[in-house]
Amino acid sequence: MGADALRKPRGAREVKAVEAAADRAFFILGGVAALWLAAVLLRDSLQWSRVWFLLVFWLVLAYLALPRLNRVLTRIYLPDYFVGRARTSDGLLGDPVNLALLGDADRIHCTMRRAGWTRADELGWTSSWRIVTATLLRKSYGSAPVSPLFLFGRQQDFAYEQEVDGSPGKRHHIRFWSCPPGWMLPGGIPVDWLAAGTYDRSVGLSLFTLQVTHKVAESIDAERDHVLASLQNAEPGVPIRTIRDFSTGYHSRNGGGDTIETDGNLPIVDLQPFPVPAGQPTEPGSRSARRPAPVVFGSLLVAGRGLAALALAGGVLAPGDRPLEVSLGLPSGMAEALEGLLVPATVVVAAFGAGELLLAWLIFNGRNWARITAMALSAAAIILQATAVLNGAALPGFGDNLVGFSLDVLLLIALSSQRARAFAHRRTRQPGGTLAQPSEPPRPR
Repeated sequence: MGADALRKPRGAREVKAVEAAADRAFFILGGVAALWLAAVLLRDSLQWSRVWFLLVFWLVLAYLALPRLNRVLTRIYLPDYFVGRARTSDGLLGDPVNLALLGDADRIHCTMRRAGWTRADELGWTSSWRIVTATLLRKSYGSAPVSPLFLFGRQQDFAYEQEVDGSPGKRHHIRFWSCPPGWMLPGGIPVDWLAAGTYDRSVGLSLFTLQVTHKVAESIDAERDHVLASLQNAEPGVPIRTIRDFSTGYHSRNGGGDTIETDGNLPIVDLQPFPVPAGQPTEPGSRSARRPAPVVFGSLLVAGRGLAALALAGGVLAPGDRPLEVSLGLPSGMAEALEGLLVPATVVVAAFGAGELLLAWLIFNGRNWARITAMALSAAAIILQATAVLNGAALPGFGDNLVGFSLDVLLLIALSSQRARAFAHRRTRQPGGTLAQPSEPPRPR
């Protein structure tokens, strides 16, 4: 146990352990529920009148079920230390690390600009929509975002690219990660940055998740040499040392299922002798500390649940001149029996709705206990649904609780994601709830 853990009060350690256990349980339950939802959608899409459900089935399978399944499985069979490969957000082995650098971030930014590279935009709502429209309409987008890959447990600090033929579907690109303080390559060789350069040749479907993604050219060594040539043109005489056979030469596949091959050599580019010229524009930070999309999406789902409860309570409390059996759709005998419970029950529903709105606001602002509470409510609803099915009830289907079940699954997937956990933990650690630079928490065990 580390010194920081020993200094924490015992109660705080116990709370943290309970939260970690809850996160693991919700993470796994979210994956199982997503697979169940995909199976339900596939069943409903087999009817000609609902064949359009195949699109919904693909979206759920590719963007919810398979990524979560890969994340759970890779945590079991892949080592959690440096193996010379980046990882995808789903935990799969991604692009090989094929370049190392010495020097600070400003020196890298200056050299990359001089070498004719463009810094990639951060991945967000606007940039994601822009790259989709640019790809479909075959428009140029020279600073299109790249997908996140992870090294040292965190996303790349920044990426650079060169668009080819004015198409965002084809481009040279390279991601950069700063090394942890004191970290060395195997063999005791110190470097400041590691990078992974590959060439995107087209757009297609991932072999492992069926998501739309860029397809990578097989020879990553050619892209590594292209990057080196551009750096040498920008800084003639730049020292480059190559570690021969840093990794065994191999043929393999990246996180999208594309075949890749490399000779295993690792060049180390030393930019330290080249100071940044005066007057060079400064670069923004590595990543802005914006709220992750899963947090925004999850808080909206919780808020929607609260608004629905308030609408239900308002409809019951203000039935107008309609009899109770008409306003609630109940038989007259049952309506009379429930007459005395109407106001207390409606108050409870209204209080639940107000509590959900408060919970959504707290989730949006990064309160970890609120995130766990919201997941617990959705998990309870999913477990109750599963229990009813095991006891003979019908599976949720089109027009039969499918929407409510789907929203609970979506909420559980969103708020149990790594990005949502990292955001909540970061806000919890920071005094006053201020944002810190993002870092990925340990993957669920």
